Amino acid sequence: MCFNLTDDQELIRRSVADLSQRFDDQYWMNKDLSHEFPGEFYTAIADGGWLGITIPEEFGGHGYGITEASLLAEEVARSGGGMNAATAIHLSIFGMQPVVLHGSSDLKRRTLPQIATGDMHVCFGVTEPGAGLDTSRITTTAKRRGDHYVVNGRKVWISKAQESDKILLLTRTTPQSDVEKKTDGMTLFLTDLDRSHIDVRPIRKMGRNAVSSNELFIDDLPIPVEDRVGEEGEGFRYLLDGLNPERMLIAAEALGLGRAALDRAVRYAGERVVFDRPIGMNQGIQFPLADSLARLDAAELILRKATWRYDQGLSCGREANTAKYLCADAGFTAADRALQTHGGMGYAEEYHVARYFREARVMKIAPVSQEMILAYLGSHCLGLPRSY
Repeated sequence: MCFNLTDDQELIRRSVADLSQRFDDQYWMNKDLSHEFPGEFYTAIADGGWLGITIPEEFGGHGYGITEASLLAEEVARSGGGMNAATAIHLSIFGMQPVVLHGSSDLKRRTLPQIATGDMHVCFGVTEPGAGLDTSRITTTAKRRGDHYVVNGRKVWISKAQESDKILLLTRTTPQSDVEKKTDGMTLFLTDLDRSHIDVRPIRKMGRNAVSSNELFIDDLPIPVEDRVGEEGEGFRYLLDGLNPERMLIAAEALGLGRAALDRAVRYAGERVVFDRPIGMNQGIQFPLADSLARLDAAELILRKATWRYDQGLSCGREANTAKYLCADAGFTAADRALQTHGGMGYAEEYHVARYFREARVMKIAPVSQEMILAYLGSHCLGLPRSY
């Protein structure tokens, strides 16, 4: 086994880190507090060519794997941008995997080059109010009408819908009662987010407020057949090609945010003097931070294994889910300890760890909860009876 990054991977890490440093903590605090999309950061990432990191070269991208994309995501989060920075760009990366692998040549030609340049914003439309993580129970329907489909339904927690031109939309084309397997009969589209048929409503939330989360109300949305990804009824299977990369990129972002929080905590612990000594001399401060270092390092190893397996075309469900579970836990714990290390000042916005804490907390919920990951590992990996 070799744990060294390739020259290209090291170059990606350094280049993205250098670019991200142009946007400091004050920039991200201002964007978060004003609920303003980080357009300057998005443009800089797009101009650097990073949005197309996993898009094939023939469509204007770099053709790299999820390993390289995870390095990008980790550095973006580690810069202090956290989940505000990462969510502004990562849907253009992992969300397009089903299109790259299963979309028609025409669909890829019409969309991927503009996504790679950043000229086309996209969002991911899967979750519904009445289905949650049980995707088989979605009720958004797409009915074929000649050369187009008509879609009706609701989606919720759709990040970046305010800014997006296109939506990768999962629908049901065959009622669940008419299919043998409950995940059959779902169809995936990459289509226009047409405001004349889609009402986009922002959701007020605890953190990560520079990138909106939204509820969508879809009313008779016409979708050309040409916007369908692959075959009708196979959408859930195609979607899986985006879900494991999503878990890996989220894990990388949690890892990066955890390291950013730990860096701030260590710096403050070395500078803050109480009772004539830096508080970092106290084991009550030092040991939790050292423990977080160990947990972040361990979580990184399973993430690297997960992305390697995906890029090699191997099964990676166990590793992808484990990486998300451990990175989310390690990242949040580091953010929590950073806030505690700062004491009362940790609760003040000016030290930024309060923002890290808020953004790290959501990683234990989205895109899949820690409990559902344990349920997956218990049934799919340990062979125990399914608990859901």
